[in-house]
Amino acid sequence: MSAPAETRIGHVHLKVADLDRAVAFYRDVLGFELMQRMGDRAAFLSAGGYHHHIGLNTWESEGATPPPPGHTGLFHLAVLYPDRAALARAVQSVLDAGIRLDGASDHGVSEAVYLRDPDGNGVELYRDRARAAWPTDADGGLAMVTRRLDLAALLAEVA
Repeated sequence: MSAPAETRIGHVHLKVADLDRAVAFYRDVLGFELMQRMGDRAAFLSAGGYHHHIGLNTWESEGATPPPPGHTGLFHLAVLYPDRAALARAVQSVLDAGIRLDGASDHGVSEAVYLRDPDGNGVELYRDRARAAWPTDADGGLAMVTRRLDLAALLAEVA
């Protein structure tokens, strides 16, 4: 069995320690719209009016700390922006909020910036290049890379 080409990851649902703090990050910094809040225990946010792309809850995690390094769990969630300018605006918003970046990479197929949300979850903000521009090896297979992303050039897109 193969998943159809149109298959997408529909949403991510995260356990958080402080719902208000998490909502503020995903809404006020990354720009997702709060679609529904279930009291002080859960919230659902989206881009473009979808029912939700991000679920947040404190059902098992209120006041908790992030898992220590060396344990299994979420490596990061990835937010795909439609173009380079939208990615640049998102990264600028993160920097304006005083959030430290963990890294920035050019993967050949995409440009990506990495950071942590207030609960220590990894977050990747990225944009894909057109498929025709993806790097390939001698046999025509995908040949992703990890190179330093020119962050200054990306941020110049904001102007």
